Amino acid sequence: MSPAGSVQKLIQGDGTPLDQWQASASLARVPCVDAVDLVPAGCRLVVVAPHPDDEILTCGGLLASLCRREQDLLLVSVTDGEASHKGSARWTRESLRLQRPLESQAALQALGLNVDTLRWLRTGLADSAVAKDENFLAVYLMQRLRPGDRVVTTWRGDGHCDHESVGRACALATQASHAYLMEVPVWAWHWATPDDPRLPWERARKVMLDADMLRRKRRAICAHRSQIQPDGAQPAVLAPHTLERLLQPFELVFV
Repeated sequence: MSPAGSVQKLIQGDGTPLDQWQASASLARVPCVDAVDLVPAGCRLVVVAPHPDDEILTCGGLLASLCRREQDLLLVSVTDGEASHKGSARWTRESLRLQRPLESQAALQALGLNVDTLRWLRTGLADSAVAKDENFLAVYLMQRLRPGDRVVTTWRGDGHCDHESVGRACALATQASHAYLMEVPVWAWHWATPDDPRLPWERARKVMLDADMLRRKRRAICAHRSQIQPDGAQPAVLAPHTLERLLQPFELVFV
């Protein structure tokens, strides 16, 4: 991922601690759903990831529930995540463009998915610049979505430029295709407050993860070595305090 934020949604420092989220009255009121209720048998799950790793951070647990249902899954990687380490001597844009999709493949395998039978599309749009190709992405998705598809992507209000652009493109595409949109906050856990009115709590659902799904999600995140390891004196893109907020026993979706 390539953190970026607006003035109102700064992605800096450690962000809101996990214990504050766990004490959130708004979060406690969110209804719980099972993975099978969101993606019933016979429905296709389409995951649209702005960067390699977003498919795991947003819905790794949900993906783990689709093992042996790979025919019901379509993954769209919007960028190759080449802008996550600006100025790094170790992780150049060229090396990241090669490395990060390989990490995604290893992560999907760690979830238990058969990547040989998985339909996986890569659009090759520029990391941190999806906004300029937002209309193209919306049309690209419209041409591939089916009525009734369950589409998971990043939330339009997440505070990261690419997350928001991809969310908007998915919203247009699902509306045109008569598919169902499910948006997931990633960086909002960082900048938002536990009862933040900017979050659409009325649309929120918790997709409950059992111990095995959570274990596989954690293992999949570890496959993204470029993002979880420090780069010399620079901290990891996905620091431990960031990951612990995304490894709760549920995945929050806005339906």
